[in-house]
Amino acid sequence: MRNIKIGVLALQGAFIEHEHMLTDLGAVCTEIRQPCDLQGIDGIVLPGGESTVQGQLLYKSGLFTPLRKLISDGLPTLGTCAGLILMAQEISSSVAHLGTLPVTVKRNAYGRQLSSFVTEQPIAGIGNYPMIFIRAPYIERADENVEILAKVDGNIVAVKCRNQIGLSFHPELSENSNIHEWFLSQCEK
Repeated sequence: MRNIKIGVLALQGAFIEHEHMLTDLGAVCTEIRQPCDLQGIDGIVLPGGESTVQGQLLYKSGLFTPLRKLISDGLPTLGTCAGLILMAQEISSSVAHLGTLPVTVKRNAYGRQLSSFVTEQPIAGIGNYPMIFIRAPYIERADENVEILAKVDGNIVAVKCRNQIGLSFHPELSENSNIHEWFLSQCEK
């Protein structure tokens, strides 16, 4: 068991799959639903789901301001699919939410649910990884201080900027725990 506590935003979306993967790796997980849940966490996961609904629930729950401050102050953050959209400073044809990650994201860039797909591509520092895309965004533009970790068909699908990791795909739905292991190592630093 690791002495590390990871918050998983549990307002909507695929949060339980992240919890299972992280607890299998020895982390303690806590579900984040209200501001008091943020106390004592070493990192946070913003899961896939519906970004517009999650954004609205961040405001209604009172989480928006304290969560944004924690991420801006350096809390290790993993955002997947809708979580990436929540973190993006800009969203094509939509309003930004937390705005902590200096990228522009295109929502539903790969089409509808029926256009979902899986591909195996290299991720910098991790190696080949099975990427599961479900109504996924991609990153249209990244500031120069953003490290591009992976592309699919020329589109940016994985980035790291300081304490934030943003992914267009769903690592929690894969059997491969390398991304979660890497995230935990960031939280332990």
